Amino acid sequence: MSSDEATLRAGLVQLELELSALQIGQLLDYLKLIAKWTKVYNLTAVRDPAEMMTHHLLDSLAIIAPLRQRVVQGKLLDVGSGAGLPGVVIAICCPALDVTCVDTVAKKATFIKQVALELKLPNLAGLHARVENIGQPFDLICSRAFASLADFTQLSAGALAPAGVWMAMKGKHPTDELAALPATVGVFHVEQLQVPGLDAERCVVWMREKTVS
Repeated sequence: MSSDEATLRAGLVQLELELSALQIGQLLDYLKLIAKWTKVYNLTAVRDPAEMMTHHLLDSLAIIAPLRQRVVQGKLLDVGSGAGLPGVVIAICCPALDVTCVDTVAKKATFIKQVALELKLPNLAGLHARVENIGQPFDLICSRAFASLADFTQLSAGALAPAGVWMAMKGKHPTDELAALPATVGVFHVEQLQVPGLDAERCVVWMREKTVS
């Protein structure tokens, strides 16, 4: 067993996350693809393999258990996806979800398409577009370090299905950002996340549209 696989498996135990051998293999292959493409296309600023495991893979995996509890199936949009974090990780771990990773940088959307091809993920798509121009409805819209909560919800509101939900991954509890949300956005849960091997605060903010009387 490689050191990467050992670290990943240990992290999955800490996260109380059960994945198949195929899914674990896909996650490790995905990490290799990020490293390979980053040499040419500068997909991510993190280049150290150990850091990529904690800051990218395990950080994104921390959202899987809460996501599985709330959303079983449907269409998910990952906004400002970059190298596909957390979108690709979600597509691997939650095969019943149709995941679209959108980014304004064409080479990043191309990378997602290549990942879907190489890892044989029929539920993963890459889209080169601005999120505010997307009109098709998604049941869940997520982001990881994309923008402020107000900007994230405003820019992606046109792509949210009528009963849809926003999921924003953040670092420290975003008190100021929560206070700045418009009256049309309701926060129904803020959940603390523990990322194995990462000594930093993480949380996820769950939101939905609300009717203002």
